Amino acid sequence: MTKYLLPGVLVAVPVVLALLGPMFASEDTTKDVAFLLGGGHLFGTDFLGRDVANEVLLGGRSLVVTALTATACTYLLAVPMGLVAGMTRSRLLDEVLMRPLDVLLAMPSMLMLLLLAALAPGNMWVLVGVVALINLPDVVRISRAAALSLSTRPAVEAMRLQGEHRARIAVSYVARAMRRTLAADLGTRLTGAVYLAASASFLGVGVAPGASDWAAMVDRNRTGLFLQPWAVVVPAVLIVVLSVGVNLLFDRWLRNRDVNFLEAR
Repeated sequence: MTKYLLPGVLVAVPVVLALLGPMFASEDTTKDVAFLLGGGHLFGTDFLGRDVANEVLLGGRSLVVTALTATACTYLLAVPMGLVAGMTRSRLLDEVLMRPLDVLLAMPSMLMLLLLAALAPGNMWVLVGVVALINLPDVVRISRAAALSLSTRPAVEAMRLQGEHRARIAVSYVARAMRRTLAADLGTRLTGAVYLAASASFLGVGVAPGASDWAAMVDRNRTGLFLQPWAVVVPAVLIVVLSVGVNLLFDRWLRNRDVNFLEAR
């Protein structure tokens, strides 16, 4: 379990800070001098004179919740679609499912993010839907490829000869066998969702003007980077730590499963 200690800490710190931070944030809205170092402020003040530590406590929930929710929505939609496309014998159904996703895949993600999120700026649930939509084609294609590969295995053919229903085969065998492939992709996909949510906030379409957000803090305070670096460094480090920790955690988990599988053989 010690191998999970470092990635677990890297993930836990920003996630706990994001989810529980608002409970410990001060309700005092008094502003001080902009970009002030010290003066009774642990990490100084931001471009409006607000306490950076307090903004950090308030600003993580929107980013983390958006990324986690969007990733969950992506997989809830994409995995069943990929299973159906990979297991079906109907080329028409496969085309109907996959061709619209190819159109989405061809569109630049940042362009989609700007166009769709700008329709309702500051609405977190719109941003969740946009991030999920951007990631959907990739996850569907990965799920479909995995299902296609697994559907040709002798075990699947044997279950078909025994009269097992195609849906039961897909759920009881193929979907379970896809777990390792999807787990390997999940770490990358969650990191991508964090990047997209942070980019939206950085571009001003992810959060309401003036709202606390780690990515928005990086953008708003970059003009004072050399005067008061903590207002940029602290939220930026938390975003990077979360991304690195997620990928490292899934990498260690998959490697441990491979070792256990080889030992079992």
